[in-house]
Amino acid sequence: MASPINFEIREGKGTFLDPRKGFEPFSETFQVRIDPLTGRTGHLSHFGAIKPQKLDLDLYRRPEIKGFCPFCPDIREKVTPKFPEDVIPGGRAKRNEALLIPNLYPYDVYSGVIIMSDDHVVSLDGLTERRLVDTVSLGVEFLKNVNGRNGAPPYPVITWNYMPPSGGGLVHPHQQCFATSYPGNQYTDELRASESFYSDHRTNYWRELVEEEAGIGKRYMGSVGSSHWLVSFVSLGVLGEIMCVFPEVFSIEDFTETHIQDLVSGLVKTFSYFQASDISSFNTSLFFGPTEQKYFSTHFRIIPRTFLNMRDFAPDPNFLQMFLAEPVSVVMPEDVCTAAKRYFD
Repeated sequence: MASPINFEIREGKGTFLDPRKGFEPFSETFQVRIDPLTGRTGHLSHFGAIKPQKLDLDLYRRPEIKGFCPFCPDIREKVTPKFPEDVIPGGRAKRNEALLIPNLYPYDVYSGVIIMSDDHVVSLDGLTERRLVDTVSLGVEFLKNVNGRNGAPPYPVITWNYMPPSGGGLVHPHQQCFATSYPGNQYTDELRASESFYSDHRTNYWRELVEEEAGIGKRYMGSVGSSHWLVSFVSLGVLGEIMCVFPEVFSIEDFTETHIQDLVSGLVKTFSYFQASDISSFNTSLFFGPTEQKYFSTHFRIIPRTFLNMRDFAPDPNFLQMFLAEPVSVVMPEDVCTAAKRYFD
């Protein structure tokens, strides 16, 4: 029986007189891909034109660059806020180095920040399984605790901006965790489309996606426990996007310590690929569906970020993302999979 998932690619080319070739006619190819769930499009072009810019992490350790950091252990007890007692007894929650505090600039009614480490600057190889498990566990526990409260927003999200190109306000590693009624357009589109897919085909899109991608093999990297790792057919990032899907986990209430360990183990493998590729920055989001549904599976996305160069520190988003809401990628998802897959073997 044919899969209801369709991976649609529109190919084209632009022809010009190339000064690099004595102004001889030359054609450059591009692709437009259509997301099989939402129908939204993404461009693939500028192949090879943008390379990751490796950051000098020692720069961010210099006192004149570091400046004031409220997350460093010598001052954070005095300068960071506390939750009300009825939300978190004692005002904060701690697990080894990881510390959960309220967000001074909340995204919604229940909005937390998890400081991941005592160290101000942490390289990719310093993002150990212990640090990652502690951080994610604190975020999940917090969101589970507020999930059943009267008036609590129904959509829990855990996000992470790592190092300056990602848009994070502080270098000191930290994650955001919050419950919201407005989880963003990407999430909302996926949620609605997942429900429609289930209604039309009587099957879960995310389970079907994993099975289809594993069969095709071009973008599927492998499984870690109950998690499945693949490169997105339409990447939301300039340097591609890696996704982790838990097909049988539908809400944060179903997300256990075992699932956290599976996620972290795969993430450490992904970091090995990043290090080999000179990727020094990224954004992540961990999406949970609302309770009492079986059509929207828990999934995680990680997008590499970079400056276009280290002279101007130009950011990687441009008019396509900002005004047209159109993702653009300069790498083929299949090539990303080939490079990253060996870390999952």
